[in-house]
Amino acid sequence: MKTAPIVPREVTQAKLDHRARAGQRHRASQTYTMAERVEESAVRFATQPCILYGDERYDYADTNRRINQVAHAAHALGVRCNDVVALCMENRPAFLFAWLGLAKLGARVVFLNTNVSGKPLAHALQVTGATHVVVGEECLGLFAATELPSDLGYWLWPDAERPASAELRARCTVDLEQAAHQAVDHNPPADWRTGLVAGDPALYIYTSGTTGLPKAAVISHARWLITGDVMQATMDVQAHECFYVFLPLYHGAASLSAGATAFVAGASLLLRRKFSRSEFWADVRRHQVTVCQYVGEICRFLLTVPPQSDDQQHPLRKMVGAGMAPEVWEQWVRRFGDQFQIYEGWGATEANTNTINLDNRIGSCGRVPFWEKTNLRLVRYDIDTDTHPRDENGFLQLCEVGETGEAIGMILDIPDVMAGRFEGYTSPEATEKKILRNVFRAGDAWWSSGDLLRVDADGYCWFVDRIGDTFRWNSENVSTTEVADALGDFPGLDAITVYGVKVPGAEGRAGMAALVLQPGAPFDPAAFWAFALERLPRYAAPLYLRLSPTTDMTGNYKLRKVDLQRQGYDTAQVADPLFVRDDAAKTYVPLQEAAVAQRARA
Repeated sequence: MKTAPIVPREVTQAKLDHRARAGQRHRASQTYTMAERVEESAVRFATQPCILYGDERYDYADTNRRINQVAHAAHALGVRCNDVVALCMENRPAFLFAWLGLAKLGARVVFLNTNVSGKPLAHALQVTGATHVVVGEECLGLFAATELPSDLGYWLWPDAERPASAELRARCTVDLEQAAHQAVDHNPPADWRTGLVAGDPALYIYTSGTTGLPKAAVISHARWLITGDVMQATMDVQAHECFYVFLPLYHGAASLSAGATAFVAGASLLLRRKFSRSEFWADVRRHQVTVCQYVGEICRFLLTVPPQSDDQQHPLRKMVGAGMAPEVWEQWVRRFGDQFQIYEGWGATEANTNTINLDNRIGSCGRVPFWEKTNLRLVRYDIDTDTHPRDENGFLQLCEVGETGEAIGMILDIPDVMAGRFEGYTSPEATEKKILRNVFRAGDAWWSSGDLLRVDADGYCWFVDRIGDTFRWNSENVSTTEVADALGDFPGLDAITVYGVKVPGAEGRAGMAALVLQPGAPFDPAAFWAFALERLPRYAAPLYLRLSPTTDMTGNYKLRKVDLQRQGYDTAQVADPLFVRDDAAKTYVPLQEAAVAQRARA
């Protein structure tokens, strides 16, 4: 595939300036909040479709009425401005009704991961101080398996698709759907939100960690509004367009990037509970989807579906997400058409800075045309010592062109201005841990992303890895992301997870890869050895392999590494087939056989 010519820096900067102007429309002190945006959209786009789900269709006016009913019902149940209410529900219209109904009261809504129970779930409720939780019937089992405070009020929202037992339903004191159905549907009085300003918290969204206790990122009303305005300006989303939302609404990608953008543009949201590779293109064509959020693995999955004669006959034009490897991007365009504008980006739910690819530069996660116009910087990071080297004056060092370093964002604390703010977490300790101080001058403060990026001579940014995922082996740094990208198109491979494991008596960590094959696909260890050694330096090619039957992912379709890393190649913990690389034989051999042979030689 031909490489596109480099876009002049000034052209890219003009696009970034357009985004910046859109993000300057809101101030922390304004009384215009999420509630006003929803009500304004209900008037501007009254008859435009807002929510599509199966055979259900709600236009903006009807959506607002449903939201109002929840607001009135929750108010009658005692919810007031700044109260904290948790929400645990899969992607369906009721999620939006409940969430935005509570927002109309000025309540702070805690988005709960629908895949966690036990200690992480209890922790999520405890650290936010939630007094009530709206539970989708499909999620009741999570709470039954969790020891929770007795004074927490449970409000049920039934689910005809996934009904629970009568015993589980009896745990809930209120049927919120029924209460909302009986409530009035006009806009609640604005004075129910007296004192609320856009800079106040609207959401608590848990960061998508794969282990340990998650952190609740604080999202203000202003941030939700700004995200919508900026993404609408970025992608020029219009009222006739449709977002495909299969990423979970409890994460920021769907609730902010898609949800907030749809409400400012008057676009529709096609909701699906889970991603389905077999139904993806049928949904796109049936509902005339024009915009899709993605993560890299989703695109890789879709490429494993056998080619069809109508692969390039569809309305999808705009894609926004992260993690699309260059080779996947190239394959995607070749197969599904070259009409795509792919907005590959880098950032985080809680980030105070970000990058986004506005030039369709394959593989890049964004561009910094002129560093003086951004609060982003890349600083040197030492993997071996897990520290940032400092210069003779005690300050951090900027990376050179092509050098890998941590992305950080300067924290700006200007009254009433939202740009550059780090809203942090509910925990002051967790917030402080993400702040670097005395970075380039005494007293300054920068948000620490924990992500490694590099920038080329043209200002394009390239994601390398998470700090902690990059490891050192044979005195060389190995990026798990780059190894996975290099091996991801091995024939018959459905998914790959790369991580480093400890080897007794050796320094650093050796590379290991968990492979998931497509149904019916055989595994040829010699072919994989040849493929890996052709594409990677010897030190980077995985030393160990694990053949897994299914892909272990987070709810946001990110590969779950931590459990795999902990288990390593320990046959006592791993029932899956394990292999070790044998360079002399030019193949991977079963680990147990290799161990037997080694003992025989000894």
